[in-house]
Amino acid sequence: MNVATVARVDLRQAIVLDQEGNEIACRLRARFMDRSKRLRGALVAGDEVEWDTDAQDTPVVEEILPRRNFFRRRAAGLPPREQVLAANLDRVLLVASLAEPALKEGLIDRVSVAAEIAEVPFALALSKTDLAEPGAAEDTARRYTDIGYPVHALSAKQGTGVPEIYATLQGKRTLVIGHSGVGKSTLLNAFEPSLGLRIGAVNPVTGRGRQTTTAALLCRLKDGTEIVDTPGFRAFAPWGVSPEEIVMSFRELAEASTRCRFPRCSHKNEPGCGVLEAVESGRATRERYESFLRLREEMAEEVEA
Repeated sequence: MNVATVARVDLRQAIVLDQEGNEIACRLRARFMDRSKRLRGALVAGDEVEWDTDAQDTPVVEEILPRRNFFRRRAAGLPPREQVLAANLDRVLLVASLAEPALKEGLIDRVSVAAEIAEVPFALALSKTDLAEPGAAEDTARRYTDIGYPVHALSAKQGTGVPEIYATLQGKRTLVIGHSGVGKSTLLNAFEPSLGLRIGAVNPVTGRGRQTTTAALLCRLKDGTEIVDTPGFRAFAPWGVSPEEIVMSFRELAEASTRCRFPRCSHKNEPGCGVLEAVESGRATRERYESFLRLREEMAEEVEA
């Protein structure tokens, strides 16, 4: 058996990278698919697999090796279901623009929560500092560094901040995620000029250009650093915990919630609530607290639907 890393999944085939970085188009066994002949997250970018050739000398994925972690979200549409984006990650990097489009801190909170659920370190890149109001990057960064998350301010077009952020990703596998238009592609191209061409390269299986809006794609750079590029999205919701448990994935609220007087505290108006005390004392921001309440309410509505 040959061991390789999944770079991309296309319908019922996968593009894998061998140890030398060569792309191999592999057929997938039917046992990896559900009754509708869909993978449903059984194989994603970053998975390690064993492959061999069949009687027709066609490469075939024979086994999917155990994952050390995986990052997932709530898939778009109804009914609610899980969507696994990537596996075996060293970091999740969210790119959020300070302007054009405007900063959405609710998204930062949701992606950081999903990373906590996956037990993958989270980092934030604040892009387009050249378009932001003076002090905007510093104010936003402080809110998240106080929690313990690394924050990088950058302007990919001007090249400022790019070497510093790349140094933190070098030699690791990072999932890069963000809304459409925030400068994610510009940042990736700044890491390595050929990366944009590789992301849009011709698919060796279909012979067509890759549609990077539909699936995650792992690219291995010249120095071995691996970037998992993801499609832009309009909305994001974490997956894998109940509404009652979601507070434990807000890092600064988790410990505070253990000090609540009542075991089934709603963290809204109960006396002796540790979460409210943390907000009132300034150990947690009101913005993050309100973001937690909105997310929990949204999750509860989905459970009831």
